[in-house]
Amino acid sequence: RAGARGAAMEPECRVLSIQSHVVRGYVGNKAATFPLQVLGFEVDTVNSVQFSNHTGYAHWKGQVLNSDELHELYEGLKLNKVNQYDYVLTGYTRDTSFLAMVVDIVQELKQQNSNLVYVCDPVMGDKWNGEGSMYVPKDLLPVYRDKVVPVADIITPNQFEAELLTGRKIYTEKDALEVMDMLHAMGPETVVITSSDLQAPLGNDYLIALGSHRKTKADGTRITQRIRVESPKVDAVFVGTGDLFAAMLLAWTHKHPNNLKVACEKTVSAMQHVLQRTIKSAKVQAGEGNKPNSAQLELRMVQSKKDIENPEIIVKATVL
Repeated sequence: RAGARGAAMEPECRVLSIQSHVVRGYVGNKAATFPLQVLGFEVDTVNSVQFSNHTGYAHWKGQVLNSDELHELYEGLKLNKVNQYDYVLTGYTRDTSFLAMVVDIVQELKQQNSNLVYVCDPVMGDKWNGEGSMYVPKDLLPVYRDKVVPVADIITPNQFEAELLTGRKIYTEKDALEVMDMLHAMGPETVVITSSDLQAPLGNDYLIALGSHRKTKADGTRITQRIRVESPKVDAVFVGTGDLFAAMLLAWTHKHPNNLKVACEKTVSAMQHVLQRTIKSAKVQAGEGNKPNSAQLELRMVQSKKDIENPEIIVKATVL
């Protein structure tokens, strides 16, 4: 079964991705589908919204899918008995009833396949200049905390979202590790705090991400692997990076199930390749001395196919 035949025999792995869709650009499903397909996954997408472009532009138009419509799409899959999945992936959602319906779907899919892995990016808000604010309605927090996180297996909050979910502030790396333990206790086996305002050992030009993987062995003992990743800051506001991160983390944790260090190195390194290519290209388009606009800063996804498929490791993780 070696070589090409072995590759061809690899079992199909299918992801249900419930995220937003944009006609132009790369956020939500548009940021997640291509990398997952390039990495060998079958991706079934439910578009929670269909917008002309992301909302960082001056104008945007489009439609929003409601929870009844989501249920209807899922029912169609179920009637045809094609609602079998290995992974569910979700990102930005604005509506509590939609989010509650996602939880119902995940629970039903887990009843069918106890090995199903739910990867959730609990998108709620972020920090700007040290101040955190939510950019989704506040009533989403209890739904994430009490319903979503308990059924999730992998979560990718930023620091602010991790603080919201646990009700605990992070000032030091020790705080962050304790917050990740609190999140494990709520359900997920893998927690990655994708960005933080912690001081990076490498200096101010670096951004810290932290990861924790907790496994319970057959004899009941627990092993926890914890890592820190420091990646160079890129001076621009990108949209869709979190969606790309969660999708690639899904792929690389699938390929390296017991090695969060390698999975995160490949994910973060691929991110760096994409962001560096994007900023370089955006600056050329904007012209000398001009600030690139939203359209020029759209992720260079297709151009980064090789880096997504086989990322040269340029960011190393430290085991804590």
